[in-house]
Amino acid sequence: MDHQINEEIRDREVRLISAEGEQLGVMSAEEALAKAEEAGLDLVKLAPKAVPPVCRIMDYGKFKFEEEKKEKEARKKQKVVDIKEVRMTPSIDVHDFNVKVNSAVKFLKSGDKVKVTVRFKGRELAHTEIGTTLQARFAESCAEYGIVEKPAKLEGRQMIMFLAPKPAGK
Repeated sequence: MDHQINEEIRDREVRLISAEGEQLGVMSAEEALAKAEEAGLDLVKLAPKAVPPVCRIMDYGKFKFEEEKKEKEARKKQKVVDIKEVRMTPSIDVHDFNVKVNSAVKFLKSGDKVKVTVRFKGRELAHTEIGTTLQARFAESCAEYGIVEKPAKLEGRQMIMFLAPKPAGK
């Protein structure tokens, strides 16, 4: 968020807060700017929507640096959840199925969501119940590490289901 500073503040009256944080009352913007210059600091508009707008006398460079530092810390603490995809066909073999389950479990353990897709080709589309049982079996195999976020649903020629990692502590 960009703040208006010094001469950019065009309001007639502002509520002024000193550098120490004490209220100096409502005064004209020119008067407030003169006080800020007298202190050798900047006049920064913090609450433009307030009536009258709230301005504070502060070192704007230092203020901006501190805000950027806080944002950087917040970004560091965020966990980005990726969606990994596992694709199968209705005629998948037992070993291949187990390999897909193991890779899905690995994704769930690392905290990622898993999109399980069963692709139907040609006449396989007439037997969507095979895909439904396959998805159910897959969800059951991953039940220890993940929960079904969105159940199996047919979209065109593919059946899609989403698994999310189990919440910690359960």
